[in-house]
Amino acid sequence: MKKVVPILLMIGFILCALIGGLGYTAYKKYAPVKERADLTSLYGASGDEVALFLDDELQEAKGSFQNGQVYLPVSWVNQNLNERFYWDANEQLLVYTLPESIVYMDQNTRGESGAPVIITRAKALDAEADAKENVYLSEELIAQYTDVRLTAFAEDAVRQADDSSGKGAGNQTGEKAGRKTGNAAKTSVKRMFVDRKWEAEEWTALKSAGAVRERGGIKSLVVVQEPQGAKVRVLETMERWAKVRTEDGHMGYIEKRRLGDRENVTYISTFEAPVYTNISMEEKVCLVWHQVTSMEANRTLTKLLNHTKGVNVVSPTWFALTDNEGNFTSLADRSYVDSLHDQGIQVWALIDNFSQDVQTEILLSRTSVRQKLISGLMEQVETYDLDGLNLDFESLKESAGPHYIQFIRELSVACRQKQIVLSVDNYVPASYNAYYNRREQGIVADYVIIMGYDEHYSGGEAGPVASYPYVKNGIEGTLKEVPKEKVINAIPFYTRVWKENADGTTSSDALGIADAKAWVDSNKVSLYWQDEIGLYYGEISNAEVRKEIWLEEETSIGLKMDLIRDYDLAGVACWKLGFEPASIWEVVKLNE
Repeated sequence: MKKVVPILLMIGFILCALIGGLGYTAYKKYAPVKERADLTSLYGASGDEVALFLDDELQEAKGSFQNGQVYLPVSWVNQNLNERFYWDANEQLLVYTLPESIVYMDQNTRGESGAPVIITRAKALDAEADAKENVYLSEELIAQYTDVRLTAFAEDAVRQADDSSGKGAGNQTGEKAGRKTGNAAKTSVKRMFVDRKWEAEEWTALKSAGAVRERGGIKSLVVVQEPQGAKVRVLETMERWAKVRTEDGHMGYIEKRRLGDRENVTYISTFEAPVYTNISMEEKVCLVWHQVTSMEANRTLTKLLNHTKGVNVVSPTWFALTDNEGNFTSLADRSYVDSLHDQGIQVWALIDNFSQDVQTEILLSRTSVRQKLISGLMEQVETYDLDGLNLDFESLKESAGPHYIQFIRELSVACRQKQIVLSVDNYVPASYNAYYNRREQGIVADYVIIMGYDEHYSGGEAGPVASYPYVKNGIEGTLKEVPKEKVINAIPFYTRVWKENADGTTSSDALGIADAKAWVDSNKVSLYWQDEIGLYYGEISNAEVRKEIWLEEETSIGLKMDLIRDYDLAGVACWKLGFEPASIWEVVKLNE
């Protein structure tokens, strides 16, 4: 009997150990993890770096905490918040263009808080990076010009941008989300939330304390522990978990059962967006470009205009850039302008960048050069009593894009102040020319002109100059970015005769409509209507060469004019005066 007791005790100990082991295993399997997440790793920021959240999405870019506030990279701001902050890396100048004025800032410019509005941060390990990447703008400057809410969580402050700058950020209606300054002061990871949306948000007070975790699931690491009654913003709900943003700026997941009743919090923006006034003609625009290559060519105007009908704007090609310093040649003639004014016709003088000595990406990248060029153009406007300017900058490199649109912004200010029209010529929209930024043009310029031709061009494959689908797609693509009241579609008064030689090489000659018709007649070319492209096609050939033509004439031009009317565009532009037979004007006229 005495031996039995030790055996029973041993069995008991074994059973207890087994039960304890099973219990511990079960606990390890089902008990919530209490381990804290590494916030530095989670948010990807340390020290004075600031993790950025855009509409609650963590960004790769980082802000910088300096001078008691957050600074954001100007490149990130341009891409996501406000493209009008223009950094001139050559002259170390920040330029912001308003409808009636231009604001210039440098690293000595200070905001209302007394802190610099611009800082630069050198990147020793990235010496070849674009200098723009090292420029940062203060949150108070961004809030002053941008319709966003900026909420910062740093070691020594939790605030909204309107608390410090008084401008730009939104005010909330309903119960304002609380601020846990004590909790935020303990974290070593600085964060800024940038909200572009103004819809109502769902907030709730927690019914019970709980952990906000990196992911849904009790085995996920804890981002922050929230007490009962803490308020969280509900971003997304799942079966058992909800994605939330806490009052003190942490993102994660909490058990759905801990959420209380939800309430909507609505934010009202106090930002006053700039108002861009534009000049519009009372009637539809009927513009013709007059190619002027010498002072003597100005004298051809009267003869060329005699057989036109309905023309209310003439755009002479008077100004041509000559170098990268803002200089240009002028063929302007006051008597030319006076003569047109006597006929009730406006003059929108054209400036181009066609010279091989001009690299537009260099020319427009310096603020002082843009100022010089604009000043020179305004002198011409005053001297010759011009009604407008027509900007015809072509073959731009993608690197010229930001400088080009900044030039248009600044030129629009000068034109607006003098009450003259600014029109801008553009290619048919395509992915490879998106950097011409038609959307911004449509805001700051008076008219956006589609050059609805050169579908097939000299040096390219044989084909029509402006097929019906090509023109239609150009109009529809432009209207996605520019209001119809500002869109002018340009039509060709020319066509091309294509030559394919026996060796397979191809070339072409551009002929005005009148000359092209004469070529067809003299060569006895049989024409066939191609309904799908809205053009007559003809060809002739011999042993040495094959010639093709897609003829522009009254019927094809009429179809293009129908598109202008169907889409209720602002008007038509014609390249070029003198290429057309008189009969074409019965089709082109818009206002009779």
